[in-house]
Amino acid sequence: MQEGILAPVARLDRWLDGVLLVLLVTCSVRYLLRHDLDVTAVLVLGGALVLGVAYSTRRLVADHEVWPTVWVGVVVVLWVALTLVAPSFAWTAVPVAFAVLQVVPFPYAVTVVVVMTAVVSVAWSRITDGLDPTVFVGPVGIALVTVLSYRALEREARSRQALIDELTEAQADLAAAQRRSGALAERTRLSREIHDSVGQGLSSITLLLGAAEQDWARRPDVAREHVAAAGSAAREGLDEVRQIVRDLAPADLEDDETGEALPAALRRVAATGAHGVDVQVRVHGDPVGVPPAVASALVRSARGALANVVEHSAAHRAVVSLTYLSDEVLLDVRDDGHGFDPARLAQTVVRGDPGDRGDRGRGLGGIRHRAADLGGSADVESAPGEGTTVSVRFPLDGNGARHD
Repeated sequence: MQEGILAPVARLDRWLDGVLLVLLVTCSVRYLLRHDLDVTAVLVLGGALVLGVAYSTRRLVADHEVWPTVWVGVVVVLWVALTLVAPSFAWTAVPVAFAVLQVVPFPYAVTVVVVMTAVVSVAWSRITDGLDPTVFVGPVGIALVTVLSYRALEREARSRQALIDELTEAQADLAAAQRRSGALAERTRLSREIHDSVGQGLSSITLLLGAAEQDWARRPDVAREHVAAAGSAAREGLDEVRQIVRDLAPADLEDDETGEALPAALRRVAATGAHGVDVQVRVHGDPVGVPPAVASALVRSARGALANVVEHSAAHRAVVSLTYLSDEVLLDVRDDGHGFDPARLAQTVVRGDPGDRGDRGRGLGGIRHRAADLGGSADVESAPGEGTTVSVRFPLDGNGARHD
């Protein structure tokens, strides 16, 4: 059902009911003060009572298809008859007109209000001396301006509501896009963490077991050492899987106020991930506690960089340097291998070309993304025949906490 230009509002309805009741009582008292209590007066008072009762049924018929229009016709006819007999009841036109505006569509509302205004003009002209054009033109003009003003307000309200609906829909789309982006970022993070932790651990286990198989008959003691190292790497890999699932930093890096846990973790990585490469761990500066997430990122970056050294560089020596500065912590992994061209590798990774450095490019990319996620940075310096240096740095404040 089409509504009028004023949507029903509970507070407005109550005020209209109250105003009409007060006007009916006041106009009835005024009529009795100026006229005798005869048959006409009884009819006028009865008409006022019927108008009030009919007006009060407005909300009872509002939900029906046809009855609101019938209600408007009945109420307007009662009001016209009452006003023509007793012009003082013309003041009740205000609440009646507002009720019409609530239930009648705009073109019909204009017509009804203009007719009501004309009736008011005719009624008042009966109790005034002479012909006053303003009694006719003024009320009609005011009525038209009032109705058109409310029409403009109603259109503006609908326009604003449409904008609000569009904004709500856009916010919902943005929230869905953010959820998709967050899910994609989380998948990328998990892929990176699995590659640089579980993947590199499995690679180390494979190399250790391969070396043990070769030495099993000739050097059983060395083979057993390889198997023991493979078992240790497998246990660390299991811990890494659990940590990734829980999205926690390694337990031994949490609550590290002295700063000794991080260098110790790097030494374990060097001991278990060397595989024939002479790896040294050097610490520069005074160790301080760093956030567990940063410490975990440094350990995983060192593990990924050393795995690249073992698998791709053909290096004999590597140095893992951890440097504490006043405002940042740096990790450098340098090797004396054959090196590579970083620009050429970046192009290969972007094109997705297969090659013997695909895993290395993935590991280096993971190191960069991990550092960026925590507010740090990572750089790779290398050249053919000159070895490779992987550098990772994170900002710190005076107490070792990362800058926000």
